[in-house]
Amino acid sequence: MTVSIAPDSVLNEVISAVNKTLVGKIHFNEKLAKYTSWRVGGPADQYYRPSDINDLAVFLNQLDLNQPVFWLGGGSNLLIRDGGIRGTVIHLRRTLGKIKLEDDGRLYVEAGVSCPQVARFCQKNKLSGASFLVGIPGSVGGALAMNAGAFGGETWELVSEVELIDRQGNRQWIQSSAINTGYRQVEIPEQHWFVAARLSLPATGYGDDEIIQELLERRRQSQPINVPTCGSVFKNPDEGFAAQLIERCGLKGHQIGKARVSDKHANFIENLGGATALEIELLINLIRDRVEQEQSVLLESEVCIVGEAVTHEH
Repeated sequence: MTVSIAPDSVLNEVISAVNKTLVGKIHFNEKLAKYTSWRVGGPADQYYRPSDINDLAVFLNQLDLNQPVFWLGGGSNLLIRDGGIRGTVIHLRRTLGKIKLEDDGRLYVEAGVSCPQVARFCQKNKLSGASFLVGIPGSVGGALAMNAGAFGGETWELVSEVELIDRQGNRQWIQSSAINTGYRQVEIPEQHWFVAARLSLPATGYGDDEIIQELLERRRQSQPINVPTCGSVFKNPDEGFAAQLIERCGLKGHQIGKARVSDKHANFIENLGGATALEIELLINLIRDRVEQEQSVLLESEVCIVGEAVTHEH
C-alpha cells in the first residue's frame, strides 16, 4: 500500500515562527518503567515529551535522521526489556491530549488521549458507539496502530480519517478507506505515525451510560484490575479464545519470579511487585510453547516487545 504524505504548510510556518525552538524538555537516561502498565523496563537514551503537535513536528524536523525513534503512548500492550531503549523515545500520553467535537459533528481526538477518556467524553456528549473503548487501557495512538478492541468493538470501526506525521515532521490527513486494517493489525508506510484522528459517531441524544457501566462491571468481574498488567497478552485465534487454551494447559497461576499468569484471566500476566521484563518475557514464551505443544495452536502475541535484554542483573 502506498500513501502519499505531502509536507504540511503548517509545519513550515511553525518552524519559521519559533525559529526551531523546542517547547518540551529533553531528558537523558529516563527510566521508562513508570510509563508502562506492567511497571517494568529499562531507561531511554533520550526521552522527549512534546508540548503539542506543532512542537512534535519541530522536534522531529531537528532530530538526526540516523537516530532511532520509538513512540510511547499509554504503555499498555508493551514490554520494554530491562536494558532499555537505544535512541529517542517520544512520549505522547497526556501531551497530545486534545479532544473536541467539531462543527460537522465528528470527534477530533489526538493520539495521547486515553481510550477510556474517549468513551467518557462520548458518554457526556450523548454520542453512541464508543463505549467499548472504556475497556482498552491504552491511548488513541496505540489503539489506531494496532486496531485495538474490546467487548466486540474495534477502533477502526469508528475512524473517519487520521493524521499522520513522518520522520521529518511533515503532517497529512488521510481518509480511513486508504488504510488497510484487520484484526489487531494496521498497515501504514514506514516512518509514519498517527498523531490524531476524526471519529464518526451517531448523535443519538443519549449516552451509553448503562452500556459503559455494564462493561466496567464485566471487566471488574473477569479481569485483574488492581495489579500491573498489560491487558491481553495473546490475540484470540481464529477459533476459540487464548485464555481458554492457556487454562487447559494448567497454566493459571503459573509463576516465573514475580511474574504470574493471572488466576482471574489466563490471558493476563501480572507483575506481583518487582518483576523484571525478562521474567515476563520468559513467561510469555513458556505459554506460547506449552499451548502449541499441548493444544496444537500457535498463539500470536498482542504485546510489542522492544529494547535490549539484560542477561546479568546486578
